[in-house]
Amino acid sequence: MHHINRRQVLATSAVGAVTHFMNADAANAAADDDTIIVDTHMHTWSGDLNRWPFAHPYSEDVTPPKNPATVERLIDDLDANHVSNAVIVQTIFHGWDNTYTVHSVAQAPDRFKGHGLIDPQDPRVADKLDYWMSEHGLAGMRFSPIYYVEGANGGDEWITSRAHHKLWRKAEKLGAVFNMFIHNTQLPRLGMMLDRYPDSRVIVDHVSQIDLADDDAQAQLDRLLALSKHPNVWVKVTDLTSVSPSKTYPFAKAMPYIEQVYQAFGSDRLLWGTGYPGATRTEFERPSLKMELELVKEHFSFMSALDKRKYLGLNAKNLWGF
Repeated sequence: MHHINRRQVLATSAVGAVTHFMNADAANAAADDDTIIVDTHMHTWSGDLNRWPFAHPYSEDVTPPKNPATVERLIDDLDANHVSNAVIVQTIFHGWDNTYTVHSVAQAPDRFKGHGLIDPQDPRVADKLDYWMSEHGLAGMRFSPIYYVEGANGGDEWITSRAHHKLWRKAEKLGAVFNMFIHNTQLPRLGMMLDRYPDSRVIVDHVSQIDLADDDAQAQLDRLLALSKHPNVWVKVTDLTSVSPSKTYPFAKAMPYIEQVYQAFGSDRLLWGTGYPGATRTEFERPSLKMELELVKEHFSFMSALDKRKYLGLNAKNLWGF
């Protein structure tokens, strides 16, 4: 007869306990994966303009929206629609002052990540990235070449400038995530930087702001699809109100183009986001958060159930570490 001594019993019990807790952790992780929904493109701005004044860098004529998109309003909107997390992207309204975004993230740091803005023409742009990430905990930055297209605001030569090569090296070191609010004609220049910095992590915002009502919509889209060869590029399939031909929910005419993005980039590199919290959606003529969720669940028929979960949250969890 084979006898088991006390030490073996304890060891067996310990293994069993570890296995139990590992299985429990796996089950909890799976449950978290089932419920995580991340809005990867949410703006906040303050209603206290004395503390956080509007400082739009490209226009002196911009007036504050009627409805402040406060972080409190954002939290209420997310909670009401069972959205677990969000990436707060600095709005242009507060210019290069990212302190309200930092403040917003601090209200629920377990739920939020923050992306700031830096003046792309600042020769110290790499140092500014380091400052906002290292000193204030931001996860990355948004750059907006679209405001510099065709020579506007001094032109977009900065995209491949020496200062931005230094910036991209710094971003790789810090693990920064970049948002690019970019015109599709500028995508080839972005591709040059992606070739040079394969360890960077870059998101193309709003399907590169293609106007799908244009006669050359497919040619515009092809410039974006060409970036799919870079494994470090994600696409935000967002702001279909401005991208789609009809501009009308549920954006049926946009779906064949979105399916092409899905086929090119795959289910692991698409991100969901909506833009504005609460009543500000109405002011900016955007669908409600509930409608945005229903759009994916009911009208993204080309996606499997798992792919929808990836798009709505799992991809963001992997990218930002929620």
